[in-house]
Amino acid sequence: MPKDQPVSRDILSTDLVFKGRIWDVVSETFRYNDETLVRDFVRHPGAVAVAALNDQRELLMIRQYRHPVRKLLWEIPAGLLDIAGESLEVAARRELIEETGYDATTLEPLITFHPSPGGNDESITIYLATELFKVDHGFVATGEESDMLVEWVAFDEALASVLSSDIQNPSAVVAILALAARLK
Repeated sequence: MPKDQPVSRDILSTDLVFKGRIWDVVSETFRYNDETLVRDFVRHPGAVAVAALNDQRELLMIRQYRHPVRKLLWEIPAGLLDIAGESLEVAARRELIEETGYDATTLEPLITFHPSPGGNDESITIYLATELFKVDHGFVATGEESDMLVEWVAFDEALASVLSSDIQNPSAVVAILALAARLK
């Protein structure tokens, strides 16, 4: 069975090209076989996402504006690993609560992936949340989150939307396909 594996390369230099609020762009020079190569990429803190599934086989989804693609995208709750020392599971639960007002009795890892490994080092771990319940939270949404729509979507409809390219957010696509494989 194929399995991705980490590899260590001799890094000759790492230069900060751009310092961003969330992520940076770096340029690294490294040895690869008998060559010296230079690659520019986004250094990203990583993220978590949550596929929240209720007993009626509905997926808790959000619709959020994403400026780089100029679209309102259907997504699953997600967020950055931007709190020092916070575990993946705690971050996933925090994002679920902040973005939807729901918490889950059960939260388990579903799948981890790299959304764009040719251009950034981001890794996203998606959790499956079940046994959901509403909670009060003091999160105040701002910016693109201020008008997020939170909606339960029938899982089969979400899957059909992925397969017809009507849902294009990578975390949502990966989560829905992973859940389809698990639920069959």
